[in-house]
Amino acid sequence: MITRNLQADLLMVLVTLLAAMGWVFSHEALQTLPPMGFIGVRFLLAGLLVSAAGWQQVRGLAPSAWRRAVATGAVMGVAMLCWILGLFHATHLGVGAFITSLGVVLVPVVGWLFFRLTPTASTWVAVLVASLGMGCLSLQGGFHFTPSDAFFVASAVMLAVHFNLNSRYVVSIPPVALTGIQLSVVGLIALVVSSLLESWRFAPGWDAIGWLMASVLIATSLRFFLQIKAQGMASASHAAIILTLEPVWTAIVGMIWLGERMGTLQVVGCSLIFLALLINRWRWLLQRPKPAAERAAQSSRV
Repeated sequence: MITRNLQADLLMVLVTLLAAMGWVFSHEALQTLPPMGFIGVRFLLAGLLVSAAGWQQVRGLAPSAWRRAVATGAVMGVAMLCWILGLFHATHLGVGAFITSLGVVLVPVVGWLFFRLTPTASTWVAVLVASLGMGCLSLQGGFHFTPSDAFFVASAVMLAVHFNLNSRYVVSIPPVALTGIQLSVVGLIALVVSSLLESWRFAPGWDAIGWLMASVLIATSLRFFLQIKAQGMASASHAAIILTLEPVWTAIVGMIWLGERMGTLQVVGCSLIFLALLINRWRWLLQRPKPAAERAAQSSRV
């Protein structure tokens, strides 16, 4: 018989797989769609769908809750714009996914810099290991730091800021309402930027529309719905550990779908970054989470 915790773990594994598929959906859509316009339509439609599903939660929010949700959504919007630009210039999805996952490692560092939270010793070890991993990725084929790498790093930093703001300011907001508002804000910001900087001089074909709808329905709406459901069924420690699988799945999906291959230094670099993710969560791996860390993880459900 499948227990409730096992169901939650399986759902969370599915969430990481859907997130990885989202990288491929977005990659294919960007072959014909402008990046910021694509991310705007994707997130706005997904946000409206999630908001409609949780309309009772949305309509009951106080003005202060709306302000916090919109503010954190704006930070998430900057992170997503950096991410889509990184993906637009990327030559390897797996490498980009591992770089973006650095946001998890940077969460306590951002908390220390901006909110005076004291990081643990393992945080600095994880940062050191992750830095070595980034160094290996930069040395692949000679020392260089590509534009896509820079965008992915910027996205990781902004996602770390977003995590901290979520943990600090929006604990009392119902998760479905929070998700819907934040996704919608991301979409609106991206569409405004797209209208200023991009040109839609062509009618997208059915293939592009198909990839866009797959991104909206599967990689965004369904993914966030299942993530919220799974996190409500089990402890945040399990969810936090399983979410580290996203870059691994992305690399595997990239190999299968796009025929991507990693060089030796890229494998070493990605492995070091994954090791940094595990170091960052070593207490949860040992099933001895700190109460403060547990509360912070529980409050970040988007």
